Amino acid sequence: MSDQSLCTHLNAIETVKVSDEYVCEECIKSGSNWVHLRSCQTCGVTLCCDESPQKHMTKHFKQRHHPVVASAQAGERWLWCYVDEQFIEY
Repeated sequence: MSDQSLCTHLNAIETVKVSDEYVCEECIKSGSNWVHLRSCQTCGVTLCCDESPQKHMTKHFKQRHHPVVASAQAGERWLWCYVDEQFIEY
């Protein structure tokens, strides 16, 4: 995604990873519900978004420091960098 207006984290993404698992494993473990899903571009885990009660993907970022997520929702094609708070549609 080489674009000089993008942060280094987004520019480092060569292939967007989106899981074919449409569940938040952490919500399933805790018996919670999720709203939307995001896929981590570093490790590939899919977790729930900040509109979900548990905000598992943000917790994942804070614990693991994996900077970029992609929407795992059908019809959505975007990336978000937590570190630089940058969004891009692809």
